[in-house]
Amino acid sequence: MATEPSVPSESGEAGDRRRATRYVAPLLALGLLNLFFLLRWGLDPLWAFAVLPPMLFLSGIGWTAFRHGFHDRPAGPGRTR
Repeated sequence: MATEPSVPSESGEAGDRRRATRYVAPLLALGLLNLFFLLRWGLDPLWAFAVLPPMLFLSGIGWTAFRHGFHDRPAGPGRTR
C-alpha cells in the first residue's frame, strides 16, 4: 500500500516553486501590462490601481495552488488527504 508523504522532499520543493512561478508569471505580467495601458490611456490612477489588489490576490492564489499540486490530486469521491 503506497502512501503519499505528508511533507514534500527538499529537492522537489524548489522545483514546485519554480513551476508555480512559471505558470503564474505570464498572467501576472498581462495584468501589469493591462494596468500600464490603463494608466497610459488616461484613466484616473485611483481607478487603475483598483485593478491591482484583485490581480495580485488571484496571482497569489494561483501560485499557492500550483505550488501545492492541486492538479495532481484525484478528483473522485473518497478521502483526498
